[in-house]
Amino acid sequence: MPVLNRIADTAAEIAAWRRDLHQFPELMFDLPRTSGFVADKLRSFGCDEVVTGIGRSGVVAVIRGRSPGKGQVIGLRADMDALPILEETGLPYASQNAGQMHACGHDGHTAMLLGAARHLAETRAFAGTAILIFQPAEEGEGGARAMIEDGLLERFAPQEIYGMHNQPGIPLGQFALRPGAIMASTDRLEIFIDGRGAHAAKPHQGVDPVLVGSAIVMGLQQVVARNVDPLESAVVSITMFHAGAVENVIPQTAQLTGTARTLKPEVRKMLQARLPAIVEGIAAAYGATAKLNWVDGYPVTVNHAEQAAFAARIAAEVAGTDKVDTNVPPMMGAEDFSFMLEARPGAFIFVGNGPSAGLHNPRYNFNDEAIPFGTSYWVRLVETAMPL
Repeated sequence: MPVLNRIADTAAEIAAWRRDLHQFPELMFDLPRTSGFVADKLRSFGCDEVVTGIGRSGVVAVIRGRSPGKGQVIGLRADMDALPILEETGLPYASQNAGQMHACGHDGHTAMLLGAARHLAETRAFAGTAILIFQPAEEGEGGARAMIEDGLLERFAPQEIYGMHNQPGIPLGQFALRPGAIMASTDRLEIFIDGRGAHAAKPHQGVDPVLVGSAIVMGLQQVVARNVDPLESAVVSITMFHAGAVENVIPQTAQLTGTARTLKPEVRKMLQARLPAIVEGIAAAYGATAKLNWVDGYPVTVNHAEQAAFAARIAAEVAGTDKVDTNVPPMMGAEDFSFMLEARPGAFIFVGNGPSAGLHNPRYNFNDEAIPFGTSYWVRLVETAMPL
């Protein structure tokens, strides 16, 4: 069954919602307008329940089908937050909040799930219950975890849960996913180096933390090169290096910050053990001391095999079998939907955004032509998982 006619007919209205959200982006958990917009729409659709404030600013809608069926409950999730980026698209509906931008397409994700909510509330052509989850703070603060800790899964009891993200470079009207690891874990590295300050003309009287930090940056790359199986994946990137204030003083301290990413929990654990040892050992060799703080971020996003196969089948019904890549290479970007997939079986799928600018780019824009595909996918998933 291709894109639903009713969805195609209302795609322009859904796009208008998306563009409204695009003009007024909000960050992390601070989503008063966005959450209010979503809740108002859901109430107007006649959802059975609309609950706000889950995970601080998340919104959850409950839509019951025409019959209880087997008592199944399926969760669908979209993220709502934007990024601290100055938009450079020049679009007539560009961000009106300076320095904030929907540069990852969460405006599109929210609009597509709202479109599905309206259709499901109108038709109720399924047996069981659909739980629509509008999540805050995907971009770095773990809104999915916050919603879970606030009782999302116990209160609404989804038995399976599904997520979707647009992807530039995947052609419009196509989908992509894979069973198993589809996106990486991501953790923050904070390295503090204590040397001994000195005059820049007398380096022998000090212990230069800049030199120590430089050696640490190089040494950390050897962990990936020599401790990770060449057939596995890991990334260690130091992205910030702060030390000193003037050109003629060797500073006392330095601070490095970066990220570690893996596709397997066991590789993640190995990095957690090896990186501090490398940092401390190199610092000691130079006569300095150093400490690495490992700050847990998002776990690996792992699709459950049965649910990934089901999601692929639904995508094929919407777009065509030849338009669904069921073995897309995993990505080293991260996604906090991983917390939900750790707690419930489900699958995460990509929908094509066409040849747009990349995610987190100031010239990125969600492709409104993807709306009929993503919205139809959500509706067909619910109706097929819980048939009358």
